[in-house]
Amino acid sequence: MRRRDLLKTTAPLFVPGSALGLQDKVSASRRVTLGVIGTGNQGIGDMKNFLRDERVQVVAVCDVNRQSPGYWDGAIAGREPARNYVEWHYARDKRSGVYKGCAAYEDYRDVLRRPDIDAVLIALPDHWHSIPVIQAARAGKDIYGEKPLSLTIAEGRAMSDAVRQHQRIFQCGSQQRSDVRFRKACEIVRNGRIGKLHTVLCGLPGGTPDFGRTGDRQDPEPVPEGFNYDMWLGPAPEAPYAPGRCHVNFRWNLDYSGGQITDWGGHHPDIAQWGMGTELTGPIAIRNGQATWAKEKIWNTATDFHFEAIYASGVKLIYSSRVRGGVTFQGSDGWVWVNRGAIEASPLSLLDYEPAENEVRLYRSANHSRNFIDCVLSRQEPVAPIEHAHRSITIAHLGNISLRLGRDVRWDPQAERFRNDEKANEMLSRPMRKPWTL
Repeated sequence: MRRRDLLKTTAPLFVPGSALGLQDKVSASRRVTLGVIGTGNQGIGDMKNFLRDERVQVVAVCDVNRQSPGYWDGAIAGREPARNYVEWHYARDKRSGVYKGCAAYEDYRDVLRRPDIDAVLIALPDHWHSIPVIQAARAGKDIYGEKPLSLTIAEGRAMSDAVRQHQRIFQCGSQQRSDVRFRKACEIVRNGRIGKLHTVLCGLPGGTPDFGRTGDRQDPEPVPEGFNYDMWLGPAPEAPYAPGRCHVNFRWNLDYSGGQITDWGGHHPDIAQWGMGTELTGPIAIRNGQATWAKEKIWNTATDFHFEAIYASGVKLIYSSRVRGGVTFQGSDGWVWVNRGAIEASPLSLLDYEPAENEVRLYRSANHSRNFIDCVLSRQEPVAPIEHAHRSITIAHLGNISLRLGRDVRWDPQAERFRNDEKANEMLSRPMRKPWTL
């Protein structure tokens, strides 16, 4: 049994946190021990959010990179900066001003082997999402997994099935579901306040921004000391090391990600699905695709894109870098637009709407990471569960497949197969480099 489960089933028992080497603010039976897998970019930000939760104790960090620049805006990150931050954070509450209770690992499997870890944060490049999530579920860990959920539709299905089979709590890092404006917009639509919904616009950014300041370094270079590049590649195809391939700029190569289409695919399209009430299904066709592709030495994702996802209801979801950023729901009697920090509607009175008790009231969450911990403790479903995340990112994957094929495709959301299209069905999954496998 894990420590937290043992304490829950042994009553009455009161153990001070200090007896376990932890803080005293929350009883041990209500504390969640967390391992952080992926300590660059989003992983560090997520980790800091969890450190603010008094019910969480971060006990381990993991990354294949010891420490280097090349992250957001050229910043330095890696497992050692992450461990240093955790220990600095907890040292502030120690009389001695010293804390040494956070382990650092290069291999994520070392984190999953620890029986004292209740949950893991997985914030890795997209090509490294499926295998650790499935193994974490099998190891009995609850999971906060960053978006986009998966690299392929087949991987997303395997991940969701594993989480369900092993009865784990999974929260996808689609944090817009914990934003009151996005929830309000979806409730307006779900309750018919804009009339019959006919069109949804998802405006996403385009381009291949040089987030890591490594865009000019796409030629092969020696692998830096402290960076396990072979492990970083993992199941992806063999390729020479170059700074522009790794860390934050990995998202511009189709071997590791799907560009802006998938990078934002866990955000605005997820809200579109929430507002349409299609969280457990998807479109039946992808049409009218247009794209311009990056043609650099390493970067090859779409820099400008447009396609239409058609639903069985007749609703058309326009997924594009050419429309206003955010999500616009258009109905027969009005519209509502929402983005981070802003919401607009016509008629304006829609913004005063609050659903009645007998109307659709969507999941209330005001803090995405705290909602995950709430659900780890309660065993209830979180605001962004894995099956919803899988269905949302599937739209992005369908769009990329249609754009790469250069033609329309028809989709069966129940079977999760293309209709009479073996070429497209071959793109539902990708080969994995040995010895890695789903």
